[in-house]
Amino acid sequence: MEAPDFWNDAELSQQKMKELKSYKDDVEIYHSLEQKLEDIATLSEMGDEENDPEMVTEVAEELQEFEDAFEKIRIKTLLSGEYDRDSAIVSLHAGAGGTESCDWAAMLYRMYSRWALDKGFAIEVLDSLDGDEAGIKSITFQVNGENAYGYLKSERGVHRLVRISPFNAAGKRQTSFVSCDVMPDIEEDIDIEVKDEDIRIDTYRSSGAGGQHINKTSSAIRITHFPTGIVVTCQNERSQHMNKDKAMQMLKAKLYLLKQEENAQKAADIRGDVTEIGWGNQIRSYVLQPYTMVKDTRTGVETGNTDSVLDGGIDLFINGYLKWMSLGCPDKMGE
Repeated sequence: MEAPDFWNDAELSQQKMKELKSYKDDVEIYHSLEQKLEDIATLSEMGDEENDPEMVTEVAEELQEFEDAFEKIRIKTLLSGEYDRDSAIVSLHAGAGGTESCDWAAMLYRMYSRWALDKGFAIEVLDSLDGDEAGIKSITFQVNGENAYGYLKSERGVHRLVRISPFNAAGKRQTSFVSCDVMPDIEEDIDIEVKDEDIRIDTYRSSGAGGQHINKTSSAIRITHFPTGIVVTCQNERSQHMNKDKAMQMLKAKLYLLKQEENAQKAADIRGDVTEIGWGNQIRSYVLQPYTMVKDTRTGVETGNTDSVLDGGIDLFINGYLKWMSLGCPDKMGE
């Protein structure tokens, strides 16, 4: 039995209201910037008339705040993709490096969690697998909030860490890799056909934190898509049925992105590199020894403040990626 039309109308109306609120917020930000610029001009004139050095400092501070706010809304205008406004589903998988890579995956999860919370986004873990000794072998989590996918799509690819490993008794430098996959949380049903004979659905006992019910039943779901080799898992919902629905939604989103990739002649900026998690395939390097540097290999954006980056300060890389994309992905780009 199909849902009554009024349910669909109500859902569409709710989506339109969210879009309307977003546009209204943008207009309010524009007007506040306009007023701030007028205030700066007034302060500057007063400083000239009164010949007051302290006014120069105040004007400089106000101007910096204006530039920061202007840059944020300018970057937001670059989020023009079909699903950029959606929430994001992020998957991290430890690669070459054993326990060290599992620890690196946990560090990246912490980095993205802090970035998301700073933006006012909510984090929901959908599936996770702990490392044998420490860290995380893999984790899939959802970042809920407007434009989360538009920002986080910049993070697709392999992330490389170089440091003195705390798990190496000899105190030697070690290189570790973690892959990051990002897809939009597409709420509407995607027009992608998934044939029953093309998939295998496995159920297994959920693991990790998630409520008292989580270890009592085999409610976790793993779906394997044979033609593409895509595997999606979900264990955090309250029932096997809900986990299956969420996993199928994730599979369709991945297949949709893969279809886009094929239509764009497998351009790497659509779904990210699906290559080996190891040497030569990284999009970003995080070097903690013998010097400190985080550098994006695509855009050339870099910083020596590694502590800030690992604490969630990744906006410079996200903004750099969006600018790089808007310029047609040139070979090199300054900060």
